[in-house]
Amino acid sequence: MKQTLAITLSLILMMGVFTPLASASVPEPPKSDKQFQINGAGATFPYPLIDTWRVEYNKLYSNVNLNYQSIGSGGGVSAHTAKTVNFGASDAPLQPEESNLAPGTLHIPEAIGSVVLAYYLPEVPKSGLKLTGENVADIYLGKIKKWNDPKIQENNPDLNLPDRPILVTRRSDGSGTTYVFTDYLSKVSQEWNQKVGKGKSVPWPTGIGAAGNEGVAWATRNTKYAIGYVELAYAKSNEMTIAYLQNGDKTAFVEPTFDTVFEGAKAYPVDKIPKPEQDWSQVSMVLAPGQNSYPIVSFTYLLIYEDINQAISDKDMAKAFVHMVYWMVTDGQKFSKPLGYVPLPPAIQELDKQGISRIKFEGEQLWNPGTSSFPKSDAKADVKSDTKTDVKKTDVKKTDVKKSDSKKTDKKDTKVVKKVVKKPVKKTTSKTGSK
Repeated sequence: MKQTLAITLSLILMMGVFTPLASASVPEPPKSDKQFQINGAGATFPYPLIDTWRVEYNKLYSNVNLNYQSIGSGGGVSAHTAKTVNFGASDAPLQPEESNLAPGTLHIPEAIGSVVLAYYLPEVPKSGLKLTGENVADIYLGKIKKWNDPKIQENNPDLNLPDRPILVTRRSDGSGTTYVFTDYLSKVSQEWNQKVGKGKSVPWPTGIGAAGNEGVAWATRNTKYAIGYVELAYAKSNEMTIAYLQNGDKTAFVEPTFDTVFEGAKAYPVDKIPKPEQDWSQVSMVLAPGQNSYPIVSFTYLLIYEDINQAISDKDMAKAFVHMVYWMVTDGQKFSKPLGYVPLPPAIQELDKQGISRIKFEGEQLWNPGTSSFPKSDAKADVKSDTKTDVKKTDVKKTDVKKSDSKKTDKKDTKVVKKVVKKPVKKTTSKTGSK
């Protein structure tokens, strides 16, 4: 049964993954005679895509300004539960204890992405270093300490690996990327699962901490003999060398590309996907089966209150917000692929629409979707599109939103590398409706 459902999702992905979902109705556009400032905070994982949406949506509706603070999933969840932003964003689904602090939260998948292992080896200037899951776990456990360790050399007989210490970089903040990465490590290594486990913050056995995907990317790219985990978009925008990871079937080493992340995503069975209002804490897409499936793939989510007046005090702004989110998960998906994300398949777009239709303001439903349908197969679907967007490099926003981790886990023998701001983005202040 599960195999059949997985095949169903695969067919749906191939039929229309890049085509916006048809619908009998769309949410009401933002009122043109009012200015709207929408504030969000959270995951750095989807920041390149969200920032592109900020630019592109403002081209369509110049009176709607999105201010998204890239502070990490831990901070995003904290801001969401504290209701200091209009929406949060996280690569990690809410855990039961977090859901208890934010009852009525909808999980709205906004994109599908991947976590990659980037490295800086002057002796190996190209991507393609082959690593098994056990190799990666042992590096982050501090058991594999040098690049020419026999366990790594065994997978790379044609490379002359240096006799140099491996400098491990990892996140210092509460991170959804860390959640996805440690979920993977917990599944490939029993020792990691028992000693460290998975989470947005974990007791790292080794490593130098850096804030955000931006910080880890910078630290890895500028430190000889370093290795670090980042979202694929950051590795691409920073032109980093990337490891090929052994697939979930342990039959091949797979390069992280759009196609291999797509393969990993389409293998996820439909029957494991909850409704937006349900518990998502057990959702995991890592180690998908398939010869060409990249093993570290994940949804990334918008966290939105079903009773949106908890986070937005103005009804017109709430309607504008609903329209913007609808645009993000439908028309906005065309900006995903150029940045290294997999656009949402129609099945997930439909799921998101169901979630968006549940959003209410003081008990009033803000959008009734009516009857919707899946798109028909289109031989001209933009599967190989190289659509360009305005975003080429990852810019980092400064933030005044408090970063909050549920627990402090840095070892006393580790240090923190601060995030480096390449091109600061001018911040705006809320004018209406933000709590």
